[in-house]
Parts: sequence; C-alpha cells; structure tokens
Amino acid sequence: MVRVALIPARGGSQRIPRKNIKPFLGVPILTRVIETLEASGSVDRIVVSTDDEEIADISRNAGAEVPFMRPSDLADNHTGARPVIRHGIGELALADDDVVVVMYPTAVMTTPEDLRSAADMLISEESCEFVLSVAEFPAPVQRALHLSENGEVSPREPEYLLRRSQDLRPAFYDIGQFYWGRVGAWRSGSPVVQAKCRAYVIDQWRAVDIDTPDDWIRAEMVYRVQNA
Repeated sequence: MVRVALIPARGGSQRIPRKNIKPFLGVPILTRVIETLEASGSVDRIVVSTDDEEIADISRNAGAEVPFMRPSDLADNHTGARPVIRHGIGELALADDDVVVVMYPTAVMTTPEDLRSAADMLISEESCEFVLSVAEFPAPVQRALHLSENGEVSPREPEYLLRRSQDLRPAFYDIGQFYWGRVGAWRSGSPVVQAKCRAYVIDQWRAVDIDTPDDWIRAEMVYRVQNA
C-alpha cells in the first residue's frame, strides 16, 4: 500500500488573489500545509496538482513533488474536486488498494496528529472507504430559523422549539480540511459522505474556512493561539 498526499492548488482565486501561496504569518500558506504533511509521517509522497508555474516552484522548494501540470480544463472556477483527484490518481498510476489523502492548501489548522489519527481510522477498518474532517455545529441545527424577504422569522423545525438543547441530537459538518480515501473509492462516483465513510472530529474553534480577507485575518489569529 502506497500512501500519497494530493494537494489541489490551482492558480486562480477570485475572492483572495493568489490565495494558495499568499503569505500566512510570513510563510506561503501552501508551504505550511506541506510542512504539516511531512511532520505527520503519514504519507510516502506529497504531490501538488496545479496549473501554475509559481505554485509548482513553491511546492518543490517546500519538499513536495509536482510530477505533472494540471490541464487548464481542470483548473477553472467550475471544476469540482473529484475530476481533479481522479486526474491526479491517473497521472500517478496508483492501485485501487493505495491510499490518498486530499488536503487543501488553506488547511493550516490541521495538525500532524490529526493526519496520523485519521489515517489510522481508515487503515484499521478494512471496510472503511473514506475518513473526512468534521466539526460540530456550534448551535443545535434543529433550532435553525428561516427568514422571509421582509425579515419575518419562522422555525425550520418547530417541533423542537420546546426541547432542551441537551436533548437534541448533535449535528456535524464537513470542514473541508482533509479527506483520507482508498484509491478505488476515489475512482468511484459515490459522494464521500454517501460511501462507507467515518468522521474525524476536530474542535469547532479550529474549523476555520478561508474564503474572504476577513477569514484570513481570523485564521492567522486562531493559528497563533493554536501554536502558542
């Protein structure tokens, strides 16, 4: 079994220009993710899938491989992650029983221990196809509200309005930091959460999604606390 980290890192970014290599507390954010993967000792290879020469150079300088360049038709704003992952698996000629962890360039809150523990969850259970990173919603989803066009409030699930919070079933969401999966499962058409999938739960305060400049500022603040 070969374990490969695949980092999808295209050059285009609309809301944060050059997001995947923007300095994060002085270091390209992609470099920090590569260093986390190296420190985890959980993979045999770290591969970056990119269409951008500058990203490729930064990846190689950080210790990752860029054995192929991603074609332009897989690097636009409309291409989902699965075709990119399948392309990378094909280029690397991986076998179905190999393992790939897909980790995004902005997943700086992930720790080496997170990666090792999630990998163990996948490898230790033969029937498991994927392990993904999740966090618990900070409030009960059963208490969610809908707003009309004029601002009027209506409960999404009114039958739970009088229930105590501690009696409501906790709900979790995919935080998009990393996904461990068997290559055969990645090749299939099944969505990750509808396959034989287990969840690796991360503290909610570390579930920082970086999509806007404000997110970036918050992420740097959280990262400082996490690594103090």
